[in-house]
Amino acid sequence: MTTTAETRTAGSDFAELNRRINAAGLLRRRPAYYALRLSLVSLALIGGWTAFFLIGASWWTLAVAVFLAVVFAQVGLVAHDLAHRQVFRTNKPSARAGLIAGNLAIGMSYGYWMDKHTKHHANPNHDDLDPDVGPGALVWSTEAARGKGFLAKHQAWFFFPLLTLLGMSLKKDSVRALRNGTVKRRGLEAAFLGTHFVGYAAALLLVLTPLQALAFFVVHQALFGLYLGMTFAPNHKGMPHPDGTEDFLRKQVLTSRNVRGGWFVDTALGGLNYQIEHHLFPAMPSPNLPKAQPVVQRYCEEIGVAYEMTSLTDSYRQALRHLHEVGAELREG
Repeated sequence: MTTTAETRTAGSDFAELNRRINAAGLLRRRPAYYALRLSLVSLALIGGWTAFFLIGASWWTLAVAVFLAVVFAQVGLVAHDLAHRQVFRTNKPSARAGLIAGNLAIGMSYGYWMDKHTKHHANPNHDDLDPDVGPGALVWSTEAARGKGFLAKHQAWFFFPLLTLLGMSLKKDSVRALRNGTVKRRGLEAAFLGTHFVGYAAALLLVLTPLQALAFFVVHQALFGLYLGMTFAPNHKGMPHPDGTEDFLRKQVLTSRNVRGGWFVDTALGGLNYQIEHHLFPAMPSPNLPKAQPVVQRYCEEIGVAYEMTSLTDSYRQALRHLHEVGAELREG
């Protein structure tokens, strides 16, 4: 009888895990789940804008702004699953649905984001190759912090306030990517994105008073950015940065953390709280990730690879602690 250790010598550690996941049928498509999820999110989006027009020029539309911020983030999570081909098997329907969800519905270039996210998956938390940890408003390594000013010194305090700008940052970067010609289907993406911008601005300016329109815009975009940022922030921030010598399994597992919390966290984070499993199997449908989690955790224990799982609040605490530590030298200076 062949032992587990002997089996693994015939291939990489990941190959053995991949065999177990395939044997459990966890890479199979879940069309019924996605039909329901896409229907519910679409109905919520239509319902939110219907309520906006029915309420009209009233300060009660700020409640709609809060609701639509949540819905926009959920649409973004659907676009994420589309980009990883979790919904459709082939690229064409995934791209078409992604353009509708990203460009038309929430004003984010699907092509720009997919390219950026693909680079992140290839080298998570790598200081030079992962665009999500590249120097920006926030810095994630001591080396990148050197020479920075006040914001880097105290960046842990600014983390959540800066997330309110994420929605606008994605729009700005989307427009820049289209202008630079780095996005495929540039004309189609620009048309969809332009339609969103014009339609959004027209709705606010024609239905609301100028002051109400400004308040709606600020509340909606700030909460959308905050929610979206809080969805992605727990996954890698504060985790180790690879040096390039790791194999695929270790590069993905050691740089990621899972967040426990039950069905509410699963829904709120769109399944991204199973970040380790998602990074190992990006095309795995999100409802299969909870089933894959114990399989992956047991396997990591077998081969001696650290597997990080914590609560949602502790994941933010770790990220903030890391940001504070990165700015320590600047504060001492």
